[in-house]
Amino acid sequence: MQNRIYVTREIPEVGINMLKAKGYEVTIGKDKKPLSQKDIIKILQRAEHKGEPYNILLTLLTDKIDKTVFDIAPSLKMVSNYAIGFDNVDVKEACTRGIMVTNTPGDYMGSIAEHVVSMTLSLCNRIAEADHFVRKGRYKGWDPMLMIGHDVSEKTIGIIGAGRIGEKVSYTFNKGFGCKIVYVDQHKNENIERDCGATKLETIDELIKQADIISLHVPLNDSTYHMVNQDFISKMKKDAFIINTSRGPVVDEKYLYQALKENKIAGAGLDVFEFEPKVTKGLIKLGNVILTPHIASASIKARNIMSTVAAENIINFVERKVVVNNCTK
Repeated sequence: MQNRIYVTREIPEVGINMLKAKGYEVTIGKDKKPLSQKDIIKILQRAEHKGEPYNILLTLLTDKIDKTVFDIAPSLKMVSNYAIGFDNVDVKEACTRGIMVTNTPGDYMGSIAEHVVSMTLSLCNRIAEADHFVRKGRYKGWDPMLMIGHDVSEKTIGIIGAGRIGEKVSYTFNKGFGCKIVYVDQHKNENIERDCGATKLETIDELIKQADIISLHVPLNDSTYHMVNQDFISKMKKDAFIINTSRGPVVDEKYLYQALKENKIAGAGLDVFEFEPKVTKGLIKLGNVILTPHIASASIKARNIMSTVAAENIINFVERKVVVNNCTK
């Protein structure tokens, strides 16, 4: 069977060129906005009816791939997910059908860590708020009480999820700002304990009580959905900040909004949203929150690596049936 690949939306061309160089037939979706599942189904059905089905899908994290998609695409053998995780794909269902699912980890976690640190610095130093203040023509001269913020240096950073991203964030804060690192994870991270003097805590409650800045680096699953809720926020220090670059539904945004509005915590930085791309009503008007449009990995280096890994996964599957970055790892 001819290797026919459907790429749901445009990605950096380095990966596409790798696939074309192998002689694979590659079709790239023209839409700039995320496809609905109905759109994906129509595309796959049309190809099946024409007798030219796609046997490989290169998907984005906004593409919902589950039983409904698999049912109408019996020729599908692989889903190469252009994302760090798998939460947009029903991995269990794919495995029962013998469909390979892969993701795109790589040496670009520093890009995400930089975004975490950038959001933290902007929040603590009130950069975005001050920029808006000036642009609105409200700056009338130097004032010793104007836009007083928080130092980041020597603060306690709480890392929830000390995997590759959490590790990079820990190094940056510890080596760059002399911050103390505490973390919670299912596994011990010997690297940050050795190099950053990090302390592994037994419970999230312990971390919440100690941390001045909390950074979330967890996958979305039943145990992490709304992990940051009323109970979580009520235990935070009043002058603490929280940063989310993981998945939107990890945070109960409606309660977070209330907490920020009432100054129950100092601020928040969100790169992902619970109802993405919609933002919870009211958040946009608050000065103590920074909102970015899911761009923590949006560096040239990071996106090119993701494109390359997505292509390598396909090539390895087609040629060797062995893929390192698969859902069984």
